[in-house]
Amino acid sequence: MSGRGRGRLDGTVALVTGASSGIGEAAALSLAAEGAAVAVVARRKDRLDGVVTRIREEGGSAHAFDADLAAPGEAAAVVGRVVEALGRLDTVVNSAGVMLIGPAIGTPVEEWLRTVDINVSALLQVAHAALPHLVEAAAEGPRGVADLVNISSVAGRVAGPGAAAYNLSKFGVTGLSEALRQEFAGKYVRVSVVEPGAVATELTDHIQPGVRENIRAWYGSMENLTAEDVGEAVGYIVTRPRRMAVNEMVVRPTVQES
Repeated sequence: MSGRGRGRLDGTVALVTGASSGIGEAAALSLAAEGAAVAVVARRKDRLDGVVTRIREEGGSAHAFDADLAAPGEAAAVVGRVVEALGRLDTVVNSAGVMLIGPAIGTPVEEWLRTVDINVSALLQVAHAALPHLVEAAAEGPRGVADLVNISSVAGRVAGPGAAAYNLSKFGVTGLSEALRQEFAGKYVRVSVVEPGAVATELTDHIQPGVRENIRAWYGSMENLTAEDVGEAVGYIVTRPRRMAVNEMVVRPTVQES
C-alpha cells in the first residue's frame, strides 16, 4: 500500500498532550499501535512513565516529556524539545483539558481563568508551535499528510447552565479548529475536532464538591463512553488516506439520559 493511502503511521512522530490519563493516554496508545513514535506530554511525570512503559511493552515507541502547558512559554518549549529529540512531527493531538463547572455565582473566578488557560491558551500555543513542523511533514514526509486533532466536547456545540467558562472554552476549540482547517487544508495538514459526550475519565475529580456529586450521578445514569472509544476515534481520523479529511467527529453514548 502506498504511504499516501490509508495505513499505519510507521516512520512518523506524534505528540499527545494530556497523555498521563484518560483520552490523551488512550490516544497515545492508539497512535503507537499504528506505528507512530509517540511523545506523551503532561505534568505528571510518574504517570507519563507508566504510559511509556505500557506502550513499549506492547511493542511500540514512546517518550515522556513532562510540561505544565499553562506556564508561559512551556507549550512552545515542549514542542521544540520533541522535534529536537525525535527529529520531526507529523501528528499532534491536543487532549489536555479540565472540566471545572459550577454555577456562575459561587464559582471562584480562578476556576474560569484556569479553564481558559488549559483548554484554550495552552491548546493555542501547542498548535501555533506545531503547525510549521506539520506543514514540513506534509510536504516532505512519507505519508504526504499531517494531522492536528483537537479534543473538544459536545459542550462546544450546545451550551448549558452551570458550564459557562467550559462552554466558552470548547466553543473556542471548535471554532479555532474550523478556521485552521480552512487555512491549512491546501498544504495537506488536516485539522480535526473530536467532540465526545460523557466519557468515564478523571475529569470530574476536580469539580467543586456539590456539583461533582450531581455530575457523577448524571454520568452514572447511563453507559458512558470509555477513553479508549475516543482514542480509537483519533486513530481512525489520522489513518485516513491523504485525500480524505475527517473535519469534525461527534461521539456520544448510545443512550443518554436527559
